[in-house]
Amino acid sequence: MRGTVPGLTNPVALVDRLPAVYQDEEFVRRFVGAFDEVLAPVLLTIDRLECYVDPRLAPPDFLSWVGEWVGIELDDAWGLAQSREIVAGAASLHRRRGTRPGIEDAVRLALGLGLSDGAGARGDVEVVDSGGTRWSASPGTALPGTPELALTVRVRVPDPAAVDIRRLDRVVSAVKPAHVPHTVVVEACTEEEPC
Repeated sequence: MRGTVPGLTNPVALVDRLPAVYQDEEFVRRFVGAFDEVLAPVLLTIDRLECYVDPRLAPPDFLSWVGEWVGIELDDAWGLAQSREIVAGAASLHRRRGTRPGIEDAVRLALGLGLSDGAGARGDVEVVDSGGTRWSASPGTALPGTPELALTVRVRVPDPAAVDIRRLDRVVSAVKPAHVPHTVVVEACTEEEPC
């Protein structure tokens, strides 16, 4: 938590809340002023509490704390903008966890592809599953997909060597259904399949 901040003033000085007879006493003004110095960070934090819990506004040292609230453990390899984006999108990611779009979004965020501030890296993510979770609209026909469960996450980036495959594998493991085996493939962009 934050401590005292030198020179920070209390927006509502405590001496101004005292009866007028005490406000004129120099000792009382100095004594109560010490409380103003200690309470200023507390009162200013309470007045702006929404800024501390909003991932896009939270001070960097509070961001990991806010991330813990939504089940996100920040990685030291992520920059501040990428960390803010991941924490801000955590509720949406949890809501779609285990689905193909949810896995794609989680991989995009983890790799910093297409961040909302425009500073993200170039690349594309494609998730292909075995289709075993679909249903057939026609009675008596074969079910779509294959009976073997499988999930392939294909990432196309300009420089595949820059992607930490172990870290990416951990992200996919965290957001996919636990019983489905997966494969992560990182490829370089081509002219036929640009990033």
